[in-house]
Amino acid sequence: MYKNILVPVSLDQERNTPLALQAAQTLLSEGGKLTAVYVDEPIPTFATSYLPNGYEEERRLGLGDGLKEAVKDIEGINTVVLFGSPGQKIVEYAKENDMDCIVVASHQHGLTDYFLGSTAARVVRHAHCAVHVVR
Repeated sequence: MYKNILVPVSLDQERNTPLALQAAQTLLSEGGKLTAVYVDEPIPTFATSYLPNGYEEERRLGLGDGLKEAVKDIEGINTVVLFGSPGQKIVEYAKENDMDCIVVASHQHGLTDYFLGSTAARVVRHAHCAVHVVR
């Protein structure tokens, strides 16, 4: 169905990332490309002065390793770590890389965000391509 699918991956347990990855594999056309992306929000500048030297670089490397570990069972998947606002970076990356579908997992709803999480909602509203949301 889709030739270029982007799957935002959360490294925490609040979202059903395995289900999103499974859905993406189902929607992927033969010969298509699957990309997993993790977006890390920047550390507030007031806090960086309290961190040891080299912490941010070490953290970036760790995030890349964590993302690869999260998708290790999927053959041929590309991984990308971005930095910034997750909803905005996911939409920008999808557009810049000609993604034709984004499969995003939404965390379980609560009173504060009954239908979608804020990242999933932003992606749904602003993406230029098809978006599949899984719970």
